[in-house]
Amino acid sequence: MKTTYGIISFLWLITSVYAQPVPDKRPFESARPLYVGARALGMGNAFTAVADDASAGFWNPAGLIQWQGVKLFAVNKFHDRSDYRFDPKGIGYSYRGYSLFWGNKIAIGVDSGVPDFNYYGIASQFGPYVAAGLSLKFKRRHPSDVYQFFGYETAYDLGLLFKPHPNLKFGCLAQNLEGYGIQWLTLGISYRYAEHWLRSAPCEFSVDVALPIKGKTPELYIGAEWYPFSILPIRLGISNGSLTGGMGITWKGIHINYARIFEKHSTSDFIEIAISF
Repeated sequence: MKTTYGIISFLWLITSVYAQPVPDKRPFESARPLYVGARALGMGNAFTAVADDASAGFWNPAGLIQWQGVKLFAVNKFHDRSDYRFDPKGIGYSYRGYSLFWGNKIAIGVDSGVPDFNYYGIASQFGPYVAAGLSLKFKRRHPSDVYQFFGYETAYDLGLLFKPHPNLKFGCLAQNLEGYGIQWLTLGISYRYAEHWLRSAPCEFSVDVALPIKGKTPELYIGAEWYPFSILPIRLGISNGSLTGGMGITWKGIHINYARIFEKHSTSDFIEIAISF
């Protein structure tokens, strides 16, 4: 117990070292996964090593292999949509260590126009401990009179997931956002804490460090998810200096998640529905 509190306190303190003021450009306007999924956002956008729901195609495509069957999700920013609108969605299918994914993220009412990206992902498991995945990202043109299955300015994400222990996972996401080569490398770790006193209320802690290849400052994301009841998760996080929180309701493959992020100049609320079958 003391060790857990000590780790959390240490991570909270070092946040000030990495955290930077939120820039004028919203972080989700580029082909990065930030703010995708109310569960991930509630956990401070520290989701690279977690990546075990349908939003994995954005966060770490290698995580798509962590279930069998179909998972889908849709998110709506419902508070103060006059500020900006952001409504990502996606669907993933996994069977016997192979996975496919489609996703879309679109923001409206932001200074950069209408950043709209289609994602197409694939993943495969290599042995009992390692999985790898790839997502191709296409930016869509606006305005347009036809539906755009692909688009222009093609970019890509490369993901790895390493699970040496049932409760411990490491994730890596290498991102090409424009041009050639990798611009961001995100390293993540998650640990599911399930000692005897927590068996009826498991916790998961996660940390992501996003490292720019050049020209920018590293970013730190910290998150936690706690199940005081089997159907009621509670989440808390720090998204590169911004406090986040959330909760959810889980019942028979249906998940309804809520998240709030306290940004520098505003507070945003998101609601998500995710279905597994």
